[in-house]
Parts: sequence; C-alpha cells; structure tokens
Amino acid sequence: MAQVKATVHGAVSIVNAIATGKGATLGIAAKVEATVEASDGHGIEIEVDNHNMSSRLISKVVEYTVPKKDLEKNKIQISLRSEIPTGYGLKSSSAISSVVSLACNKMFRSKFSDSQVLIPGVEASIATKVSITGAYDDACACYFGGTVVTDNYKRRIIKMQKTPTNLVAVVFVPKSRKRGNVKNLRSIKEVFEKAWNFAKDGDYWNAMVLNGLATSTILNSDPKIISNLVENGALGASVSGNGPAIAAIVKKDKTSNIKKVFSELEGKIFVSEINNKKADAHEL
Repeated sequence: MAQVKATVHGAVSIVNAIATGKGATLGIAAKVEATVEASDGHGIEIEVDNHNMSSRLISKVVEYTVPKKDLEKNKIQISLRSEIPTGYGLKSSSAISSVVSLACNKMFRSKFSDSQVLIPGVEASIATKVSITGAYDDACACYFGGTVVTDNYKRRIIKMQKTPTNLVAVVFVPKSRKRGNVKNLRSIKEVFEKAWNFAKDGDYWNAMVLNGLATSTILNSDPKIISNLVENGALGASVSGNGPAIAAIVKKDKTSNIKKVFSELEGKIFVSEINNKKADAHEL
C-alpha cells in the first residue's frame, strides 16, 4: 500500500479578490497535513479532524488531480489534520485543496509542475462553489509561502517575495461566524483596485489597511477595530478573506499590544509565525 504525506501552510488576506478578481495574500505558519493511501479497489474515503471541512471539495480535487486510469483501479484514502480554523476567511479551503492535490500528484505522477498542483484545487473550489474566483491568490500563498500578488482570473502571479521573519500574524477568530453579503464588496470596486495597486507596488501594509477598512464596512465588522490595531502598532490589519476573522501583521515585540486590542472582543486569539517555505510532500 503506497502512502504519501503532504504539508501546506495557511495564509491571511492583504487584498480581497472578490471585487476585482485580483488579490494579495501572505503565508502564515499554521498548517494542514494530508496523508494519502492508495490500494487496490475503487472509491475515495475521507477522514477529517474537523467536520467543517468540505468533503465535496476534497473529492473533487482528487477527481481533478488523479489520472483517470489510476482513479479507476485504486481505492484512495485521505486523512486530513488542520491547525487552521475553517469557515473564518483564513484560507483553510485553499490550504486543504492544495495539500490534497500535492499529495495525489506525488502519489500518482513521477514528475509534476506547480500548476498541476494549484489548478485542480482552484477549479474544484469553483466547481463546488467554495470560492467565487477560485482563490488563486490564497492557493499561491499557501503553497509557495511569502507574500503573493495575483490576477486570479488570468491565474497569474504578478509579484511574489519573502515576508520578513521579524513579523508575526496575530489572528482574531470571533465567536460569531456572522458575515455580510460578500457580493456587496463589488459596490466599492475602485477601492479594492487601489488597494491591489498598493500591493502590486510592494506597499503591502497600506494595501492591507485600506482593504481592512473597506471589507469591514461591508462585511458587518467594525472598522474601528482596524484603526485601533494600527494605533497599537500593527503594520497591516484587515478582515481576512470574507471574514469574520481579523488578522494583524506586527513586529514581534508589539504582539502583546495587538492581543490586548483583540482581548476586548468575544472570540479566540492565536499568533502564527510568518511562512516563507514552499509546500512539501514525501513518501512514507
């Protein structure tokens, strides 16, 4: 019985891609691990440590990744472990689809390209309605690490660089999952275009703050939280993805100031190191 283990890290938003199809994201150390086993037989079996993970998404990624002849003669068992809270805008879906695709590529192909890993996850996210744009920006930050600026519809990386490791992400996960209607983000498309242009020029923190103020206004979060975080030392702060989680990027010595701002709200706080490492897969 062949076995492969893959690891992909999470990410937080710098610029939300829904309004314009163009986004920017930053890799963090919180990770997802997938173990894939193949044996004679047929079908896909999935075991997850979190019931909010979409088994439809995982199955679709397997169907899009594994060559048809191999899919027909193998029983594929997938076991997933995640440190990323699901359903809060912290790129768990992109990390999950990328880790499953990476493990399946490693299992069934002797050679494969980065896009053979990324595109099945992006296509599966659109097919299962987990993402509107396919979240190519999220998938790239999860897979490559670092800070990534993309055009999601063209599936192109516009800019990619390592993130300074003297920074950390302080993430607040609210008790309530409530969020506004994400389609309304398109009503202020020009603002997101401006934020993306900041990111494209390497001005990530102004991009993130502008994105944070814009998304929180529309997605039922309080823009005052973003300004409080900046006043307390955050370089960048934003609703991550479509929320409701909020991420602040800060120099390590300012971490406690940011935790203090979040501690006045109802929910959990976690701190994650920056990730600049590319995803990894190996045979067991």
